[in-house]
Amino acid sequence: MSNNNIPTVKLLINGEFVESKTDQWRDVVNPATQEVLARVPFATQDEINAAVANAKEAFKTWRKTPIGARARIFLKYQQLIRENMKELAAILTAEQGKTLADAEGDVFRGLEVVEHASAVGNLQLGELANNVAGGVDTYTLLQPLGVCAGITPFNFPAMIPLWMFPMAIATGNTFVLKPSEQDPMVTMRLAELALEAGIPPGVLNVIHGGVDAVNAVCDHPDIKAVSFVGSTHVGTHVYNRASQAGKRVQCMMGAKNHAIVMPDANKEQTLNNLVGAAFGAAGQRCMALPVIILVGESRNWLPELARKAQTLKVSAGVEPGTDVGPVISRSALDRINGLIQKGIDEGAELVLDGRNPDVPGYADGNFVGPTILAGVKPGMSVYDTEIFGPVLCVMEADSLDEAIEIINANPNGNGTAIFTRSGGIARRFQEDIDVGQVGINVPIPVPVPLFSFSGSRGSKLGDLGPYGKQVILFYTQTKTITARWFDDDEQAAAVNTTITLK
Repeated sequence: MSNNNIPTVKLLINGEFVESKTDQWRDVVNPATQEVLARVPFATQDEINAAVANAKEAFKTWRKTPIGARARIFLKYQQLIRENMKELAAILTAEQGKTLADAEGDVFRGLEVVEHASAVGNLQLGELANNVAGGVDTYTLLQPLGVCAGITPFNFPAMIPLWMFPMAIATGNTFVLKPSEQDPMVTMRLAELALEAGIPPGVLNVIHGGVDAVNAVCDHPDIKAVSFVGSTHVGTHVYNRASQAGKRVQCMMGAKNHAIVMPDANKEQTLNNLVGAAFGAAGQRCMALPVIILVGESRNWLPELARKAQTLKVSAGVEPGTDVGPVISRSALDRINGLIQKGIDEGAELVLDGRNPDVPGYADGNFVGPTILAGVKPGMSVYDTEIFGPVLCVMEADSLDEAIEIINANPNGNGTAIFTRSGGIARRFQEDIDVGQVGINVPIPVPVPLFSFSGSRGSKLGDLGPYGKQVILFYTQTKTITARWFDDDEQAAAVNTTITLK
């Protein structure tokens, strides 16, 4: 197919989907077939500036829009997402690779945040102290910042954009979104539905690009806050560069999540949970479970864990019964296979080898099957690196305390879990573990939108997380007002040169 016949991904600027004038383009490739689905532009600096300028202009009126009117837009938006769920999942699977069921889950977890945004009026409340001094009241307003921006990754091209712009816009800000250039199509369909729901021109804008676009977002003086989800390397760059430019920044970054398996755990339930969390979405989740620590007698469960993993079907996400789809790109596949080999070279035991699987009908796909490496220790590349593929590292410990020490010594703090039937063990774990999100018999403890995503340590920069109550504080400025009103006939007070209110 010639480039002339391949559709182009548009920019969204001031309510219009426009063709970029750039001379830099990237192919959007189906990872199961290598079919080129579309071409995405790397927006020019002028186009990025136009998106920000229109967002800044739209803020003047959007910030004055009543909370109820904003909320009703998101009520309509969640309805449109539900009505188009199958289409959104199909687009997502084609460009990202995950199974259709997992793609629907991707959209649904974002939809939950949209629903939360529709109730933002309950969260964006200030405080009032009456009569703090004679006739003086003090109260706070939570006011929007202005133009905010989001930079999102390839692995959740529906959910993570929906973490960002609905909450920012619902609180009265305008938004410039830069989705992953690897799979922007489902994000653009969500943008179309957002306009259909009634988001006014300029309130939501979408640009595309790579490093230059990221830096432009970090540097632009009219962008007040930046939200990022992605790798630690890029997130650290974004945090430092945007913070130095005076912006608020939140960066959710890399991970190396561990699960502790105690010998008293429910064996069948635990093994099923471990397999699903380690290999689902081809391991391309920041909250995936790439490391397990088998404590005591639970180390005897490893052969059965491997047998369960071996039964998972590796194929294209559109094929019925697929458990593990392709990874996003050829370079990702090569990187994962290289790390597996490096793990073997460094002394890990290859319990299950998922490299070069036979996938009928998809010989050109970026496939790697479930892989298990045992005897993994800190210092090995497979342990120290976020593999972001369907590779499970197995460690052993003699006690709960030893297992906790292993996890707390790791620089990342995104998520962790423990499998046990003991309330006492679970309580000690949740108290002593130094990780932001903890699961007890829950392998992927991503909180619902009533709470905020709370990764910690090397997995997060910035003190406020996305969605939930924390993000209201991120997207608003607290203004404190101290007011005194006088009766018309009240006698004037004497001049007071102190700062004390009486």
